[in-house]
Amino acid sequence: MTASLPLLIELGTEELPVKALPGLAQAFFDGVLAALDKRGVAVDRGDAKPLYTPRRLAVLLPGVATEQPEQRSEVLGPYLNIALDADGNPTKALQGFAAKAGIDWTALEKTRDAKGERFVHRAVTPGATTTALLPDVLREAIAAMPIPKPMRWGAHAHAFARPVHWLVLLHGPQVIDAELFGVRSGRTSRGHRFMHDRSVEIAAPGDYIETMRGAKVLVDAEARRARIVQEVEGVARALGGDARIEPDNLEQVNCLVEWPKAVACTFEHAFLAVPQETLIATMEANQKFFPVLQDGRLTEHFIGIANVESRDPVEVAKGYERVIRPRFADAKFFFDEDLKQGLSAMNDGLKTVTYQAKLGSVADKTARVAALAEVIAPQVRVEAALAKRAALLSKADLQSRMVNEFPELQGIAGRYYAKQDPALAGLSDDDRAALANALDEAWQPRFAGDDIALSPLGKVLAIAERLDTLAGGFAAGLKPTGNKDAFALRRNALGLARTLIESGFDLDLKALLSAAGDGVGALPAGKDGATTSADVDELYDFILDRLKGYYADKGATVQQFNAVAALQPKSLYDLDRRIDAIGTFAALPEAEALAAADKRIRNILRKADIAIPDTVDPALLREPAEAALAEAVDAVHAETAHALAHGDYVSVLTHLARLRPQVDAFFDGVMVNAEEAALRANRLALLKRLSERLGSVAAIEHLSS
Repeated sequence: MTASLPLLIELGTEELPVKALPGLAQAFFDGVLAALDKRGVAVDRGDAKPLYTPRRLAVLLPGVATEQPEQRSEVLGPYLNIALDADGNPTKALQGFAAKAGIDWTALEKTRDAKGERFVHRAVTPGATTTALLPDVLREAIAAMPIPKPMRWGAHAHAFARPVHWLVLLHGPQVIDAELFGVRSGRTSRGHRFMHDRSVEIAAPGDYIETMRGAKVLVDAEARRARIVQEVEGVARALGGDARIEPDNLEQVNCLVEWPKAVACTFEHAFLAVPQETLIATMEANQKFFPVLQDGRLTEHFIGIANVESRDPVEVAKGYERVIRPRFADAKFFFDEDLKQGLSAMNDGLKTVTYQAKLGSVADKTARVAALAEVIAPQVRVEAALAKRAALLSKADLQSRMVNEFPELQGIAGRYYAKQDPALAGLSDDDRAALANALDEAWQPRFAGDDIALSPLGKVLAIAERLDTLAGGFAAGLKPTGNKDAFALRRNALGLARTLIESGFDLDLKALLSAAGDGVGALPAGKDGATTSADVDELYDFILDRLKGYYADKGATVQQFNAVAALQPKSLYDLDRRIDAIGTFAALPEAEALAAADKRIRNILRKADIAIPDTVDPALLREPAEAALAEAVDAVHAETAHALAHGDYVSVLTHLARLRPQVDAFFDGVMVNAEEAALRANRLALLKRLSERLGSVAAIEHLSS
């Protein structure tokens, strides 16, 4: 059995790009494993994972075989009719094959395949040592890494994400001799740039993590991340608040430090007059600080993460505070100037801002959205005039200084400005608050997993905005293709669908799409003078297609989704209730048999070569089984009529499940295609009546395997 030893590879560099660092580390780790596997070197990876800091990428594996297994090869040669002449002597083809293999032709073996017998060269060679293979493994792993903009340094042609300064390569206690980027391998790493600025000798791979910890470097990114959270939460508690720790901000801070230390900082209380989202965005996006909140409100405290344990943390805090003060001052200036201008005044500037060449200005878009909001609002018990006014202001903050500096605050800035805009003074306090909140909520959901708008008015604006975006995008020929979706129509479709479904708005989607298409109108399609407009059915199908993944995440199968989608319900909320019901039905023991029966019935009806009556004639029910089925179908129609009208689809399907015995008995004992035409027509009418009810909630034949 081949011996196994732990393996350590550490590539020391200058500070690596923060956002790319986790991906680079994973690619390096995966590349080493792939290169070892390609060479047949056995690896015990245990719970190994990529190790990295801003200045190093490392791979630490608990066990790597000291050599490859025996290498067996088989090379097929010429067939006998080509390899040997009439006298049995080797031809040039066979001699050339043998010479290439390095043996006499008489030492070759023979094998047979479908075409006949042929020569073959089989060889067994000892496996190479891992020591000999590792330099190539390392180079191959490096070459496979995704580095979009490699750097060059010094007077050579080497290129990598950042200049490389040291290389540790240990297999067990032994240093594996290799050279990479002009750097010779060894066992010497480097400690923390400030707290342990000297060489660190790694005795063996198993000592690596603790040895580096002693040199004030946490190479385990998970341990470093946990330390940051612990430090930040501890300081926040001491300040009497809670730290806001966003995953993306935490990840970036984790890629900036090797030995994190939290530092409590403070800014002037006067800055809290600025919208807290602006201050938080500045702290997180620009400076990678952690804000401190109390009861969800920003305090004048924040926490910075130093890459050093300073003897004088107060001075470190002063440095962080000096950095953030001018940014906060700029934000306050923008906010104050925007308040002087007013939201309504900002709106006038939208006439000169192009939304899309064929779709006009942003002001044109807001007018279309306002018209849609007026149509939608009364259907969900929202005041139409307020919905129109909110929609007309929904993009005004695009003209603000704040959004120009912080684009991610679109909508949020509008909420703050609406609360203080003198032009809205005529509104009641409740209507002003509702309008202001709706300007923010209109953009929800902003990203995957985000909540939909909370208020009824916000939901109306969110729906109207997305309807116009979809209708306009399709009319202007901007339909997504492949990975291209310049107007984010896929995201808008899912956002529209989620808002309708999760709000419980039982609205006619096709009617709304038609209204949106009418608002956009016909647009010029090209130089030939032709026009294009939004196709309602195409838009409806596009939206439904976005819901496949949505319902898959909720546990619905593709068959269940397709069963309901086949009916093309007018309302997406109705579609949602039907999918819930079909999921309940599919779990019943009768479901599979009834689905198969429905599929069979539909095939029979499709192939019928006679006119099928609309009603069943009781006098023609000759067989007991068909009479029993007719009676059961009549009963189900009566029992489910009220439930079907009121969307109680679970009740409808539960009643339908009780039909299984009669359906089974019918197909076992009744010949549908009877010779007597009247009898055949009556049986087809019975099946048609049954199929109509079976398909009243969903096309259940889709559930049949």
